This record gives sequence, C-alpha cells and structure tokens, in this order.
Amino acid sequence: MSATGGAAERLTALRAAMAAAGVDGMIVPRADEHQSEYLPASAERVAWLTGFTGSAGTAVVLPAAAAVFTDGRYSLQIQDQVDGALYERVNTADKTPADWIGENLQTGTRFGADPWLHTDRQLERLRTTVEKAGGEFRLLDGNPLDEIWSDRPEPPAEPMKPHPTAYAGRSSEEKRTQIGAVLAEAGVDALLVTSAESIAWLLNIRGDDVRNTPLCLCFAVLAADGSTELFVDPRKLGDEVRTHLGNAVTIRGRDELGAALDGIAAAGKTLRIDPESAPAWPMERVRRAGGKLDSEADPIIAAKAVKNDVELIGVRAAHFRDGLAYARFLSWFSARAHQGGLDEMTLVERLHGFRAEHEMFRGPSFDTISGAGPNGAIVHYRVTEESNRNLNPGEIYLVDSGAQYLDGTTDITRTLSTGIVGEEEQRCFTLVLKGMIALSEAVFPSGTTGGQLDVLARRHLWAAGLDYDHGTGHGVGAYLGVHEGPQRISKSGGGAELKPGMIISNEPGYYRAGAFGIRIENLVVVEERDVAGADRPMFGFETLTLAPIDRALIDLSLLERHEIAWLDAYHARVRDTLGPELDAETAAWLVDATAPLAGKEPAQG
Repeated sequence: MSATGGAAERLTALRAAMAAAGVDGMIVPRADEHQSEYLPASAERVAWLTGFTGSAGTAVVLPAAAAVFTDGRYSLQIQDQVDGALYERVNTADKTPADWIGENLQTGTRFGADPWLHTDRQLERLRTTVEKAGGEFRLLDGNPLDEIWSDRPEPPAEPMKPHPTAYAGRSSEEKRTQIGAVLAEAGVDALLVTSAESIAWLLNIRGDDVRNTPLCLCFAVLAADGSTELFVDPRKLGDEVRTHLGNAVTIRGRDELGAALDGIAAAGKTLRIDPESAPAWPMERVRRAGGKLDSEADPIIAAKAVKNDVELIGVRAAHFRDGLAYARFLSWFSARAHQGGLDEMTLVERLHGFRAEHEMFRGPSFDTISGAGPNGAIVHYRVTEESNRNLNPGEIYLVDSGAQYLDGTTDITRTLSTGIVGEEEQRCFTLVLKGMIALSEAVFPSGTTGGQLDVLARRHLWAAGLDYDHGTGHGVGAYLGVHEGPQRISKSGGGAELKPGMIISNEPGYYRAGAFGIRIENLVVVEERDVAGADRPMFGFETLTLAPIDRALIDLSLLERHEIAWLDAYHARVRDTLGPELDAETAAWLVDATAPLAGKEPAQG
C-alpha cells in the first residue's frame, strides 16, 4: 500500500509504521523543532497525513480511531479538507486532544510522541493524560510518519543573511554579552537557544527558511562569557555571514547538537533550557547524560521585546512607507468599491502590489485576511480560489494585513464601507472604535500588564451585550515575527509587564456570523508619560500605524467629545505625515478621508 497515496492509504501506512516503532497510537502536532509559527514544507506533517492545511491543527491516531483537532477559525475548512470517514473532526472549544485521548485510549495502549515536536511541559501533560487512561506513554526515537513520507520535501537551506547594525541598533557582541551576564548572575553556564527568532535577534541574522518571517532555522548554545556555538546546515553560510558572525561564534552541523549537550553534561555545567518554548528532546538528552538543567525562561525573549532607539526609528520609517502604500490602496478601493466587481483575491493582490513597489519591502508579515461581507466574520479567514467572494455594494469589507521591511514589521486592520452603510454595522463599528480609542488613550503605571488593560477595549461592547473571542493585542518584532511575546493584551490575563520600547497591537473587534466582521487595528509602542503629580513612572502608547479609519462607518452620536478629538487629531497626523509624499490624486483623497468629523451632535462626556 503506497504511503504517497490518498489519506486512507497514508493512515493505514502510519499505523503499520507505529507498530514497527513499538507503539499503538501517537499524536501528530502541527509543529517543528523550533516551535515556529510558520513551518517549512518538510514539517507540514498534519497537512500531509490528513489534508488539513490550517495553521492550528493536531492529529491523534489510535488503532481503531483517529481525530483531527482545530479551533473555531477553521470549522468550515476542516469539514472540506478532512475525510470524516477516517477522522473525527473536532473543535478544540468542545473537546481537547487530551479529552479525546482520555475517552478513546484503551487500557494497555502504548502511546507515542515525538520529543522534537513538543515542549517538555506539553509532554508532561500528555504523559499524565495517557497514564490516567491506563495507557503506557513512550517517547519516540524517530518519527514513524517521517519514515513513510517518501516524497517529503528537503529541509530548507536558504542562505543566512547578516542584519546590519544600522537596523539592529546593537551589535551581536553587545547582545551576547548582555544575555551572558544574565546567565552568569543566575549561576547558569550556558543557554540552549531553540527559537529561530531568538537566534536571529541574538546574532543579528535573518533568513528565508519559512514564509512571512525572515528566519534561519538553527540552534545555538550561548555561554555565560558570550561565546556561542551555532548548529546550522553549513549550506546556509556564505563568506559574508561567516565574517559577520566572527570568531566568537563557532559553526557546527545541526547533527552535532546531541554530542555538544553530552559534553556540557559531562563537564558538570548547568544548562538553561526554556521548558515553555524548547522541544523536549534536548532536555531528555541532558537528563539521560546526568547533566544539570535550569528550567527557566529564555532571557532573550524579554530582551528582544524591548526595542532600542535605532530599531524604533526603523519601525517608524517602515510604518511611514507602509502608510503611503496603504493610502494608495484605500484611494483605489474607495473609487471602485461602490461599483461592485471587486473580489477578495483581487484586493489582496492589489494591496500587496502597492507595498511591493518599495525596495525595502521583503514580503507580507502574515497571510492577508481579506473578508467580504459574511467572510469578515471568520476571524482568521484565508481566501482561496474556492472561497473567493465578490464584495457587493452594501457590504463591509475587513482586511487584516502586514508587511516585512528591512527595518520593521507592520500589521494593520481596517474595516471598509462600500458607500452604503447599515445602521447596525455603524453601531457595532462605533463600539469597536470606542474601545480602540480607549486603549490608545490609556495612561498606566509601571508594572501594568496587558491583561489589566484589556477591559478598556471591551467596555463599550460589553455594555451593549457584545464581545469578541480573540485577544486584544500581541507583541510585534522588528523585522521579525509579527506575533511575539512576552507582552500581550488579553482578557485571559497574564502577559509580561508593559515596558517602554515594547510594540503591541491594539485590535478590538466584533463578528456576527453569516453577516459581517469588524476589526480596527493599529500598532502602538509603549512610551514614558509625564503626568503631573505622579508618584511613580507612568506609561502610555504612541500609535505607529498611519492609515485613515473609515468615517462612513461611524455613528457620531455614540462618540464622546474626547473620542472625536482623538480621532480628529489622529487623522490630522496621518494627513500631515503622508500627504506631502503622495501623488496629487491620492493626496486629495486623503484630505477628504481625514477631514474632521462633523454632523450629528456627539454624545456628552
């Protein structure tokens, strides 16, 4: 039976490969060895096995049952792509993989997991689930799925590129010394770095191994003295990047990592490995070698989140040029939307085209969400040729997009009218806008987390009996990941304390299934605020994004005077900043799009 055939043949072949590996069941997460957001083709195991191509998917295979899990974003997609005769199709809001395993695992079942594809914490939770159900949990030595994936793509070997200090702001030597000092203070001899984003920041390198994020997939061990071993496919290293890395960075092959970990253990040195972000395999390797483990957070994550002055200059420049491209797109859209004939894919291509005209553009920062009418209510909708929908007059359009430039990363969402606006759409849009303004205006003391601010964005929606199910804000990198931690704004709480230099999104929304979706998103950066009489440091947000907010969707009677003042001031800044650099036609459109609000008397307040 061919393992390269259809889904049924692949499932049968996997069960045979599992038996040969000594297990009866296994879990297949959508993950790679670096816990990356975007995977190389060689790591798309869930897609190859089941046909499901969403960004959040997990498969569990047992001898007589199998299931594929995803969240509500992909409820329609999983029905289309996964054969219900082979797999139970499960929404994780209804049942988690652990719940399903507990219900379906037979006593005595040997259940396996690939330690390269799960963190240590994830495996501990999985072990507890399996053993509670009466099964035997085993770590796999090799992945049975990889054994049968005969046409598996080769791992990426794109060239690594230096990221100049002119954009990074600090040299790699400075960064390595900084993180090394953190390790030394904690009594740790070395740090295993498994996140490709952390290595990119630490060594001032970028790559093209995955889409949307400029990463080179590799591992590193940073010693407390700042010296570093980089475990990487040597085909990725040209003379320029070798010179950039210098003598303090020793190049090793990826397959030498295990021996290096053994050596650290044998020398009696303490190695830090982040249990929340690193794969479990290196932790197991060190444990078996009798080494000393420090299971604390990777300190690079927190350091990377606080942008230095040079990075912020670059990020502002990236948002300026992105604003110019976006203004051209909005002007083009406004001239055509009321006529009909536009579709979701055409709009994606047009927006991409405006951005791509600039020489510093390096691609999108994520797959654009382009939702016409009811498709806008699907929070992380991805248009395909099959789902592509025309935007009809009278509907609203949600577009969430971003760009990677050599000096910064952008992420912006706008909800746009087609000239005819329903009263309910106006009401809901204005409630979302009020939340976005409230968060934009927030002033808060040092030590505040994003979780403490989240209610500001939801207050007016809650008062109307409405809400949204996604987070309000995520961290953003500087020519790195469009989603980064540790900062976030979410009603589930948590997140790191907000510090000056952190970039975060401000994106409340509202979604009515089968009707419309609304989201307004700006990126903001935490900055110090001078507050008269304050007895502690106070912070606020500087808005980075430069793009008009559709005034036709606003019910002015719902806005208070300070909210109108904020929006008028924001629009004046957009107009004054972008206008002089735009062509005459777009500049004239921008003047109209950013005119001060007028009309009905605003709400008192």
